Amino acid sequence: MNIFVAGLSYQINDADLKELFEEYGEITSAKIITDRETRRSKGYGFVEMADEDGQRAIEELNGAEYDGRTLSVSEARPRAEGEHSRGGNRGGGNRGGYGNRERRY
Repeated sequence: MNIFVAGLSYQINDADLKELFEEYGEITSAKIITDRETRRSKGYGFVEMADEDGQRAIEELNGAEYDGRTLSVSEARPRAEGEHSRGGNRGGGNRGGYGNRERRY
């Protein structure tokens, strides 16, 4: 089971996240998501563990306080087809300018 964890302190690292969930069972992976350019934590991450253990962790940790912040813990949703990590389609739209004005001479 892949678990989404939000509301994390920006000082938390992968090892801290793993330690938080180890109480509930064996962790396959624990990853804090960081900004690509600054390498700073974005305040959320993912934990992979067995379904039964993961469900118990979600029930007990969702809404719990950790490092002074309230956690939001839920089963991670799979990415939708075509969804990109950089924000997806933001659209083009009309960029303005003078291209559509009629000439008045």
